[in-house]
Parts: sequence; structure tokens; C-alpha cells
Amino acid sequence: MRNYVDLCSQWRFIKTASSAIKAAEIVNHTEANQGGKTNQGGEAELLPQISAEPISVPHTWNAIDGQDGGNDYYRGTCWYVRTLTKEELEPSEAGGRIYLEFEGVAMSCDVYLDGEKLYHHDGGYSLFRVDLSAFAGADHTLALSVSNEDNDRVYPQKADFTFYGGIYRKVRLVKVPSVHFALGYMGTSGFRVTPQVDLENQCAQVLVTAYVENAGGSDAAVTFETDGQVKTAPVVNGSATVSFLLSPVHLWDGVHDPYLYEMKASLSSGDQIRCSYGCRKMDITGEGFFLNGRHYPLRGVSRHQDRKGLGNALTLKEHEEDMAFIREIGANTVRLAHYQHAQEFYDLCDRYGIVAWAEIPYITQHMSGGLENTLSQMEELIVQNYNHPCIAVWGLSNEITAASQVNEELLNNHRLLNELCHRLDPTRKTTMADVFMLEIDSPILEIPDVNSYNLYFGWYLGELEQNDEFFDEYHAKYPERAIGFSEYGADANPAYHSSHPERSDYTEDYQAVYHEHILKMIEERPYLWATHVWNLFDFAADGRDEGGKHGENQKGLVTFDRKYRKDAFYLYKAAWNKEEAFVHLCGKGYVNRAEEKTLVKVYSNLSKVTLFVDGKEFAAQEGKRVFTFEVPISGEHAIEAKAEAADGTLMADSMKIVHVDQPDESYIYNHKAAQVINWFDAGELDPAAFSVQDTLGELRANPQAGAVVNAMMEKASAARGDVANAVKDNPALQRMMGRMTLISLLKQGGADEESIKSLNRILQGIKK
Repeated sequence: MRNYVDLCSQWRFIKTASSAIKAAEIVNHTEANQGGKTNQGGEAELLPQISAEPISVPHTWNAIDGQDGGNDYYRGTCWYVRTLTKEELEPSEAGGRIYLEFEGVAMSCDVYLDGEKLYHHDGGYSLFRVDLSAFAGADHTLALSVSNEDNDRVYPQKADFTFYGGIYRKVRLVKVPSVHFALGYMGTSGFRVTPQVDLENQCAQVLVTAYVENAGGSDAAVTFETDGQVKTAPVVNGSATVSFLLSPVHLWDGVHDPYLYEMKASLSSGDQIRCSYGCRKMDITGEGFFLNGRHYPLRGVSRHQDRKGLGNALTLKEHEEDMAFIREIGANTVRLAHYQHAQEFYDLCDRYGIVAWAEIPYITQHMSGGLENTLSQMEELIVQNYNHPCIAVWGLSNEITAASQVNEELLNNHRLLNELCHRLDPTRKTTMADVFMLEIDSPILEIPDVNSYNLYFGWYLGELEQNDEFFDEYHAKYPERAIGFSEYGADANPAYHSSHPERSDYTEDYQAVYHEHILKMIEERPYLWATHVWNLFDFAADGRDEGGKHGENQKGLVTFDRKYRKDAFYLYKAAWNKEEAFVHLCGKGYVNRAEEKTLVKVYSNLSKVTLFVDGKEFAAQEGKRVFTFEVPISGEHAIEAKAEAADGTLMADSMKIVHVDQPDESYIYNHKAAQVINWFDAGELDPAAFSVQDTLGELRANPQAGAVVNAMMEKASAARGDVANAVKDNPALQRMMGRMTLISLLKQGGADEESIKSLNRILQGIKK
């Protein structure tokens, strides 16, 4: 029999220790309540300054400092210590095997038993196991040295999110008979299930291979069961394979019908494993994504695995809550960025029909010493997730050319990853998330099967329409290539509002305008095989200090604590959720308004909305998703929107608006800049000298003016963390920025009026 022993409790956490022995000593001293000086030397002399904190896992030491900004969260080596008792290490039967299983330890760790190092693992997002069979029959001290330190081998090292350290997923012992399904290879589940669907004949051939350890020269055989069928096959060279015919087959059909079969495998030794699987046919072409033979555009969101106050130490409860948001918005796909996520979340995607993009954290900046780690993380990702029907593609990298040149070393790393993916899994395609400044004729685009771009025109730089132009140009030049939209978004702090939202004001209102444009652009281009909003949730990026918050990327449609759905969330819900009728009034936080007529916006998936002001019908409007009303205001007003669902149910939403004499400055991120409509009249500028109205390229062409703006740009990049600093010299990015006027870049960066005028005075002193 296969038995599991939960090891999530009774741990001690030590932030600093020089060895496993010293970490255990600190635990012993703490538990014995022996503070003060001792005669044992080392860390023990520092007690009670160093102590062993009692914790349970999941746990991270960066739940607070990784989310508060400053890019100063603790990145070092910490220790976790626990006693493994004789009873816990009792085999399930004579000769049985015992494995210690970690579902996720970030980022690198060494496993010690009684001070002896048993195992090393690099990679913070995958499952790994350690064989403890030789240690049964006694108590032992288990110690883990866990590190999220900066290094040049293990990804990620440069990225716009916090690299939490800790044992942040579950830990358990797995006890199996001597002859058992494989546990020792890359965190394997023990078998691979490969359905091959024949749509024309409405059937599926299901090939299943189980891998067995310690079978030796025995006559071991595996019995497989699925859909009422039973087959047995002998174990030959460590594996057994059979094939089942499912006819008629019940397809796994995305959100419409995510039907799952169960596969069970048993050995005569008593070991048994099982998994869910789905039968589906996926394809991606220049015309888009196809599921079970029909065009099925993937429209959805991306997700990071952290939460306010918890970091990445999540339980099934938080995973289920996150999935509920995905289902509510009506998405049919999720990009699980930028690393392997918890098995519970892939299971949820299987269950609810959410097509998933799975990837490794090969991100932002290529490291010459990181090749082996990219390959091992990819192998673990595929081996551990092969059976999930939700997964459509394996992601090779994300924005890897942002701070790295496309050279032979980078290309070779991607070729090896691509070859590994196809060798381990010939059934799925590979993809990449390409940074927006990567040229569309770059040779790296030819390596994966399909591509997808991260574009931020209309937020970081440029205009919204450039997103449209980019995809039109790409599709016209490469009509046979599959292209997707893997990231797009705009930061929004729900505290900020404006009657005239504009880029980089961090208002909830601009985020909504941004997504209205992008959603329309996407709908007009059905060839986009997948589109993923960046991001469903705000997430920690400790290097950021912008938009009125420290340590957060605020592009989420939902706040970091999951307590507030921003207006843009309801825009997508109106477009994608066909089941839950609703109306939503935008701008509920924008209570105090100084304009005489104010825009009242409603999002709904119903076709007719009626607006009521102070209990009286103001206007009715028919349309699609976005309904806008110009409402005169003079005092305090009660606003209500109503719409009737198909079954006659009346949907309603309400809010309050108050007319004020002056704009409420608490709604404004950059007060001085927001108060200036026109900073410089044409007559104020000397055309023979440089000014902020010149493009960045024109200014940099002059050595004196270039020195001024380069110093200014260097300082500005610091506010967006070390990632912005790493990518700022990218040649393609510099070319794009070179076409923009300096004043537009300054406004986007949140510069105030006096700073801009001061810079302009300096430039006006430099003749062209």
C-alpha cells in the first residue's frame, strides 16, 4: 500500500546559521529555553538573539519585506529544522521504501539528516523527493538549508516580481512497497497518459505507460483501469504499456464541458496510483487556436501565485479562490506565469476547462551559467504535468531579450529547450513570450512552434493604436505564423480617479479606457491564438515604488488582497461571462466630482441599461458592454443602473456622486502635473534651442542635450526597480523611445510641473 505522512507542522525556522549542526543546536537551545551565553561557541553564544521560530509550512520569510518596496527584501540562506520520529519513518511494510517529498522550496536547497547532506535541488517551483529508506527505525534531525540568494546559475534572477524564499508548499513522506511506481525521477507521477483523439470517428486511443522501480528480474505486472476497462501488462525494463480504446469518447471541451476520465494503475505489491485525464485535440495555426476541431480563441488572464500578507505560501483555499475569480470573469485560458505553479492549480484548470500556458522562469536576462538549470526546470515541469489536459503549450522563456542580446548562446539555449520539450512531449507545442521591442524578423522567433508578444503601447510608451499596428504588420508579413498577445496592461491604484484619464495617471479610469481599446482590438483580430491580460491580480514586485504604492505591480484587475475588483474586471466579465447577468457602475470610488457634467459609465453583459438619478429615470441605452451617460450634477446624487436579464430578473447597481467646487486632490497621483493643461505655449519656446517638445532621439543626437536627458532618464528608471534598469539600454527600446517627445515621456513618468520647467530651461540654453 502507498501511504502518506503529513509533515507540514512542527518545524523550526532559523534565519541565520552556519551549518545544519549549528541550526539543530539553535533549535535545541530554543526548545530547552536556554537563553544567554553557553560554552558551545558559534551561534549558540548569540542566544537569545538567534532563536528557532516555531512555524508550519507553507512558509516564506518574505511575506512582509517582499511586498513593502525598496528592493531590500531578505535574499539569503535560512534554515528549517524538524525531528523525524521513528514512528513517522516506519515503513509501510518490511522492505518498503520511504521518500521525503517537497512540493516547492524556493529557490535552492540542501537537505541534511543528522548533519549529513543527502540532496541538493535548484529551482524554486517544482516537486522533488529524497530517498530516506536507509534511515528507518530511529529518530533523526531533518534540516533544510534554503536560499533565495542572488546567483548566476538558478533562474529567476532578474524579473519584475519578488523571489520569495522558503518551504512554501506542502511536505510529506511517501511510503511504498519495495516494488513501486517510480518516485525517483524528476518528481514523476509514475505514469504518462496520452490520449490520441480521432474526431471523425468520435473515439480516442489512450496510450498509458507506467514506470516501476525495484522490479528487477521479478514477474511484476501492472494492472490498468479506465472507463470500466481493465488491462494488464508485464513490466519490461522498468515500464509497462497498454492502450485503451474509448468509443464513443467524451471529450474534454474547455469551459463548455471539461469532462475528465480517471486512470488507475496497480501493482501486485499493493502500490497504486491514479490520475484524471482528458481527451481533447488542440491545434494552433496562423488562423488561431483550435479545440476539438473548432476555432476556439483563447481569451483570458495571467496569474502570479502570491497574495498580500501571505507571499507565495498559499493553501488550496487560496488557489480555489483565485480560480473562482477566473471563472467569474469568464476567461477560458490562464497563463501561469512565470514558473511552475502548484499541482492544485493545474488540477483546478483541468476541472473547470481552463486552457493553460505553463512555463519556466527563464526570464528577462540570460545567464551564461544557467543553461543546465533551464533544462532541469523544463524537464521537471513536463514530467510532473504531462497528464494535465488543460495544458496547451510549454513556454520556453519570457522577455528573455529584454536585457540580453540575441546571440548564438541565447539561440542555442532555446533550441535545446525546444528539443527537450518535443522529446519529452511530442503532443504539445512550444511557445515564447517575446518582449515588445524584439524585432519581428529576429531568428529567435523561428525556434518555438508558436509565438506571443508582450506589448505595452499606451502604458510604458507609445499610443494605444500602436498595439493594433503591431499585430497588423506582423500578420501581414507572416500570415502563416501563429501569433498571440501574452501580456498587456496598465497600472491602476483604486484610490486615484480622473474625469479626463490619461496614460500614467494610475487611475482606475485610465486602466478601464486602456482595456476598452485593447479588448476591441483583440476582437477584431480572431487570428490571435491566445490573449492574456497582465495581470488578473496585483502582485509583489519589491523593486517598484510608483503609483502611490510600494512594492506592488498594480496592473491587476483585482487588488493584491483579492478584496476589490477594479472596473476593468467588469469590462472583461461583460465580454466573456455569458452565464451570470450583471450591471456594474464604474467609478464608485470617484465620489467627489468638480465637473458640471460628469460621465457615468456602466459595464454589462446585457443589451439594454437604464440609468436612474435620484430615483428618477434619466436615460435608457441599448448597446454592447459599455454604456455611457453624461449626467449634470449640482449636489449629492444617488445613481442607479438597471437592466433586465433574459429570465426577467432585474439586475441593479448603485453609487453616490457629490458635486464639489474644487477637484479632490486625494484622487490625484501627481498633483502638480494634473493641474496643468498646457505646460508650454508655442510662443514661450525658442525654436533655435532644444526643449522638452523635441524627441528623445533629437536630444540625444546633441552631446550636450544628450548628457542632460541621459542623466534624467537614469534617475527615472530607478523608480521601477532593477528590471527597468536592466532593460533600459535595449537598442530596440531606445529606438522606440527616440521617436517620442521628451515631454510625453516625462508626463508618463509622473514628473511635476516645476521639474519639467526646470529641465526645459536647461535645454533652452542649448542651441541646436
